[in-house]
Amino acid sequence: MAFDRQKLVEAVKEAKARAKPRNFTQTVEIAVNLKDIDLRKPENRFKLEVVLPHGRGKEPKIAVIADGAVAEAAKKLGLDVISGEELEELAKSPRQARKLAKKYDFFIAAAPLMPKIGRYLGRYLGPRNKMPVVVPPTMTNLEPIVEKLKKTVRIQLKNNPVVHARIGTENMDDEKLAENAEAVLQAIINKLERGENQIKSVYVKTTMGPAVKVER
Repeated sequence: MAFDRQKLVEAVKEAKARAKPRNFTQTVEIAVNLKDIDLRKPENRFKLEVVLPHGRGKEPKIAVIADGAVAEAAKKLGLDVISGEELEELAKSPRQARKLAKKYDFFIAAAPLMPKIGRYLGRYLGPRNKMPVVVPPTMTNLEPIVEKLKKTVRIQLKNNPVVHARIGTENMDDEKLAENAEAVLQAIINKLERGENQIKSVYVKTTMGPAVKVER
């Protein structure tokens, strides 16, 4: 790959060093600028789920939209549950639906509720790339799905030739953040017709800090 691990480590270090201290733990993000790609063609756009080898640094907020067995399984894991009835209520309040879409990082949903989710929440979840992970209505163990989501980031290439992704938090080890960045980069490269030749530049930054270019 065109980016060597050490260069990624150096960019992460510099991004963290240049970030002013804040009263919260900042996210570390990667921005990948692409070239020679025509986004008017739908086949050049993509959505990806990348499992970060060292996790997200902070546990994501996960909600489960379900009744019955799936709802019970979610409660056992201490997850927030939205019932079919509550879903109907959301249809009456776009404000609440929007708030819900913003509040959670991931949603898991029982398959029978998907038509209603599409109708009532689709317009809020779709643009945020947060459509639910669908599970059978009889599923009684959500733990493997939840554990995977805790390490997952969703990224998409839509209207602009740039991909943003979370790679962890500022309190994580530099090497681990660099490995997470590598995983994201590799996933993007695999989706590009001409691979790394279509990567124009890569930057690393903290939530409030300046962007630092990854040298090649």
